[in-house]
Amino acid sequence: MENPLLLFPQLNISASKDKPYCKLMKSAIKEEPQKASKPGAKQKRNRLSLLLQKPEFHEGDHLGKPGNLTKAASVSPEEAVKWGESFDKLLSEKAGLDAFKKFLKTEFSEENIEFWIACEDYKKSKSAHELLPKAKTIFETFIQKDAPKEVNLDFHTREVTSQSMGQPLRSTFDAAQSTVYRLMEQDSYPRFLRSAPYRSLLQGRPAARAPLRRRSRSFTVSDFQGARPGLTAW
Repeated sequence: MENPLLLFPQLNISASKDKPYCKLMKSAIKEEPQKASKPGAKQKRNRLSLLLQKPEFHEGDHLGKPGNLTKAASVSPEEAVKWGESFDKLLSEKAGLDAFKKFLKTEFSEENIEFWIACEDYKKSKSAHELLPKAKTIFETFIQKDAPKEVNLDFHTREVTSQSMGQPLRSTFDAAQSTVYRLMEQDSYPRFLRSAPYRSLLQGRPAARAPLRRRSRSFTVSDFQGARPGLTAW
């Protein structure tokens, strides 16, 4: 058997006189592993990243998921009743607009209200210099063929809007916005008023979670001709 003092140079004869031999051996054997076990800065960052990905760090995320018509603050039955008076009344109140947008997400048709909101913002542009980039973004997002959030417009309205893109005005999207507004008013809005979450709000209960509805074909203005006197295609 080899001499332990040759294997572990840090053990010297003088030390062995002060401490028992077995304690010196254990100290020498454990010294290196303890140094290696200390986590480095990179390991600490990785652990922190994994920790932040845990669900408990995102408890508020569920508030924005489809079906939750309201956030933490509840809507009074009186306020919910006003939403049923008219589509204009619903969209004129922030809570109503948010609730309707969340409802449309359950039907996978939120591009309609997003387009309407974008048009409202566009018309508030303070200078002509702001119109061109905003108009281009709206057109490429909602109107042009195969746009990522293409809204359903009749051929004439789409063409008129396209032709005005060279020199966009504040009224450039008025026809398209009106078309989408009527489609929501006559198609999505009645379903919103019949939905379980909205009925729960009327009764003063927390908004129930609306089931996801399989998206059907989008309606066009021609589908609603005759539904109301005087409604014609653009």
